[in-house]
Amino acid sequence: MFLKLVLHAFLYSFSECNKIYFVFLHSAKANKPIDNMNIQQLEYILAVERYRHFAKAAEHCHVTQPTLSMMIQKLEDELGVKLFDRNTQPVSPTPAGRKVIEQARIVLQQTALIKDIVTEEEQSLKGTFKLAVLPTIAPYLLPRFLQQLNNKYPDLDIRILEMQTSPTISALQKGDLDAAIIANQPTESFLKGDILFYEQFYAYVARNESIFKKEMIRTADISDERLWLLDEGHCFRDQLMRFCQMEKVKVRQAAYKLGSLETFMRMVESNNGITFIPELAVYQLSDGQKELVRPFAIPKPAREIVLVTRKDFIRHTISQILIDHIKASVPEEMRTLQGGLKVV
Repeated sequence: MFLKLVLHAFLYSFSECNKIYFVFLHSAKANKPIDNMNIQQLEYILAVERYRHFAKAAEHCHVTQPTLSMMIQKLEDELGVKLFDRNTQPVSPTPAGRKVIEQARIVLQQTALIKDIVTEEEQSLKGTFKLAVLPTIAPYLLPRFLQQLNNKYPDLDIRILEMQTSPTISALQKGDLDAAIIANQPTESFLKGDILFYEQFYAYVARNESIFKKEMIRTADISDERLWLLDEGHCFRDQLMRFCQMEKVKVRQAAYKLGSLETFMRMVESNNGITFIPELAVYQLSDGQKELVRPFAIPKPAREIVLVTRKDFIRHTISQILIDHIKASVPEEMRTLQGGLKVV
């Protein structure tokens, strides 16, 4: 079975390389065949496409700029076509270059899968694992499990990147990430998700607000209140606005366009408006801060916290270890959808 998996990945990579060959064949000005194209050259052209700058691309690839430029020039000479327009600032791919880069990305993803197949077969817990986490999840979840995981598997280099949902999905598609922790199941056909836990939303209310006197909050109570919400693009904001039907609420973004949950919490603590916080954040609060927390009335809004990977993801041993450690790190009642909660 193992050999079949390796052979399948190899053949897929080979077929994708052939696609590139034909792209080159149709766009090349020279009649000679391509003899020396290699994986390193493909990595170099992807780096230039990413950074749009030869020096920055060389730094990313840990080579000198002359070396990177020479290798790309050599590839262009073999193809008989320019991949980059060097007369523009920043550097940009040519029309033929964009086609080459698109296929090169596929080949490099499949090459990485061959390595992952071998690593997974050996159940190796070594190497680098790139994990993106939403900014509204990371500060409350990571301290619960990451250090213990690092202590138990010292040869596993888990690199955390805080990213919003949209760039996270894009990075997964490009193969720049191994996995991501986001809110709610992905809708993209190339992704799959494993539910880690369910997390309620809570209101965080300044003492001088009228709803501070209420034991729980209803959506109608907050329609005219002064809100601190994250900027557009955060799913945390989008989920709560849908649940509360707050399209017409006078959100206080005009006064503070950029912000974080922690910043807004400090504003509330200084008797300035209300905001919303996730359940795990409540566990980090002092007794005095917990006095500002108000739950929603039933149905209580909640979000699914999901570990997302590509469907062709191979390193299942590591992902299962992540799932197990994360689930063990949160309160037991959060591992299932409790009565009275509504996923938004």
